[in-house]
Amino acid sequence: RNVLRTLCSRQLCSKYTSDCLSCERVIRRGLEVLYMVDPIDEYAVQQLKEYDGKQLVCVTKEGLELPEDEDENKKFEENKAKFENLCKVMKEILDKKVEKVVVSNRLVTSPCCIVTSQYGWSANMERIMKAQALRDTSTMGYMSAKKHLEINPDHAIVKSLREKAETDKNDKSVKDLVLLLFETSLLISGFSLEDPTIHASRIHRMIKLGLGIDEEEEVAAAAEEAATDDMPPLEGDEDDASRMEEVD
Repeated sequence: RNVLRTLCSRQLCSKYTSDCLSCERVIRRGLEVLYMVDPIDEYAVQQLKEYDGKQLVCVTKEGLELPEDEDENKKFEENKAKFENLCKVMKEILDKKVEKVVVSNRLVTSPCCIVTSQYGWSANMERIMKAQALRDTSTMGYMSAKKHLEINPDHAIVKSLREKAETDKNDKSVKDLVLLLFETSLLISGFSLEDPTIHASRIHRMIKLGLGIDEEEEVAAAAEEAATDDMPPLEGDEDDASRMEEVD
């Protein structure tokens, strides 16, 4: 029997609950997870591959295999075929931000999550290495976490996104939603954002959409106001001002 483990920061797993996205189905199955939250654990598990005859399996890395029956395997294969086009669209949008986009077998309540490749750093290890003042920058390129985005085929957001992408994959809202899901998954999975300002602007755009604010009308009003502010003074305004000063 394998021992499932997850390497994460104390902030992400401070309560030792099911907050970790990669652990959702594992915990739902009643399997035990060993949370490794100390920085030394990252270095230790690189050498400690098994303990007491049990192989250590990282829950936050790709290739997680859970015990499933024939019906569950059949459903998973059907979902892979059903969401294949959406995975391609999302990969095209995210481009080099991720290595691949695949259907997940580890999610229950979340729409998507970020996992890393077997032979790269975990999110926590990447955070530790970036915090080193005398770090070796030459290793950051090939050892940094190779991100894989896994989507939950049973989640309402992913289902609606698939329908929207099939209708028009070039829709601007599809791109915004995919990027927003990706950036949100990065944060929850323990990674940091390259540009938080862009993420904030996407959140603001979605808030405007939810409140029914027309962004085009707002931009037009702002442009009109700017044009009014830049309007040159009318002829004779200076003469009127000087006459008022004489009266004073």
